[in-house]
Amino acid sequence: MPLHARLHIKAGLVYFAAALALGVVMAAQPVFNLNPMLASLRPVFLHLLTVGWITQIIIGVAYWMFPKMTKQIPRGSTRIAWGVFLLLNSGLILRVIGETLLIYQPSTVWGITLAISAALQVLAGWLFIANTWTRVKER
Repeated sequence: MPLHARLHIKAGLVYFAAALALGVVMAAQPVFNLNPMLASLRPVFLHLLTVGWITQIIIGVAYWMFPKMTKQIPRGSTRIAWGVFLLLNSGLILRVIGETLLIYQPSTVWGITLAISAALQVLAGWLFIANTWTRVKER
């Protein structure tokens, strides 16, 4: 399994654990009278699950399991694959930070951070598609 595929899968597992922990804290909020603003972190929780866990696992498995492109470049461009990993994870981390700080300290800066995080994640998705498209073919 290529290193970037392993890292996508391992990062996905880390984000899954983080989402589960956040979900438990959010669910415990009314029971333990924690900060009521914790309920506002639902978008962070959902993003950790959908982009952090599900999308990362899908990308990692796709890089690993999809049919080979050619013998010379079996999984497409390695540079693009690393770019996808860096852009997706940078965007997700910015999203978690920006969304949380926007809730607790509303500011235009955090809104801009969210826009940048979205752009990084969209670019990662497009690069993944471009790098994987030709691997989806008949035998």
